[in-house]
Amino acid sequence: QVQLVTSGGGSVQAGGSLNLSCVLSGYLANANVNFMGWFRQVPYKAREGVAGVYRTTGSSYYADSVKGRFAVSLNIAKDTMSLQMKSLQPEDAAMYYCAAGWFTSNLPLLESPRYWGQGTQVTVSS
Repeated sequence: QVQLVTSGGGSVQAGGSLNLSCVLSGYLANANVNFMGWFRQVPYKAREGVAGVYRTTGSSYYADSVKGRFAVSLNIAKDTMSLQMKSLQPEDAAMYYCAAGWFTSNLPLLESPRYWGQGTQVTVSS
């Protein structure tokens, strides 16, 4: 089993910051997960891979829309992935999900993760 527990999110004014965290657990985590990422979705729009990191190499990936504003980090010892979001804009408002899977792609944000945590809402007011 693999579990992902998400925390953080909330409401902020444009230009503000928020942090998200995701804890990975489960006896199959090491065998089935080498990538953890953040994905977001708003109603009637396609899901977007926002940021993520390979547990094995530490390589991080970002959507163009968040580069320079979001930072993903991984605490291996705690199996916790964090997302620091700065300069938030109304277009960043969405339900954010932590997700994980086993990938070999150099475009992991375009993959479909097998495991998903519960979503956390990010609201940005203008």
